[in-house]
Amino acid sequence: MRKFIFREPDTSKEIVLPVTPGSFNVSHGVKIETINIHGLGDINLAGYGTLCAFKIDCMFPSKHYPFIQNLMYSDPYKYIQELEVWCDARKVIRFIVSDTMVNVPVLIEDIAYGERDGTRDVYASISLRKYRTLAANIDPSVGTQNNAREPAAAHPTPNEHKVASGDTLSAICKKYYGNASLYPKLAKYNNIKNPNLIYTGQSIKIPDKSLLV
Repeated sequence: MRKFIFREPDTSKEIVLPVTPGSFNVSHGVKIETINIHGLGDINLAGYGTLCAFKIDCMFPSKHYPFIQNLMYSDPYKYIQELEVWCDARKVIRFIVSDTMVNVPVLIEDIAYGERDGTRDVYASISLRKYRTLAANIDPSVGTQNNAREPAAAHPTPNEHKVASGDTLSAICKKYYGNASLYPKLAKYNNIKNPNLIYTGQSIKIPDKSLLV
């Protein structure tokens, strides 16, 4: 006798249907898109595989019957509650039908249930959809190309300034340090005795601001 098993991978918890369903249905296929080409008419283009769907009609008994395979709960609604918890939590569970190819991760899409004959037996119809994990395709060449733009390097303070016509030490300090009042210290660093007297073509060393004392 086949077993219909719902298993939660995280906890290994299983629900085995107590009564083996008389049948189950599986849908499998590819997406077909129909387009109309002028002068030719409709043509069909095959896409990629659709996700399998399962439909199981089953019974959860309220008492022991000779045909029961595995009775986990004496209350049939306990089965419904367990399945609804997985459904509401959007849990990915594994659906297995023993001795068949059916052993797939699924989501519970819908559970419809009710009673028929006053026996308190619960009849349910369970719809499942195969679950597919999303995986990004990573191009190994991305990030290895030399044409990637490097971050702009900070412009260091130049080592020296060539005096041009009209330059003054205060103007040079304003240009490189943002503070014209540093000109006496720049003169001292360059061994210039008269900070008000510099010459065109003269080289002025421009140190880091912290070195001006």
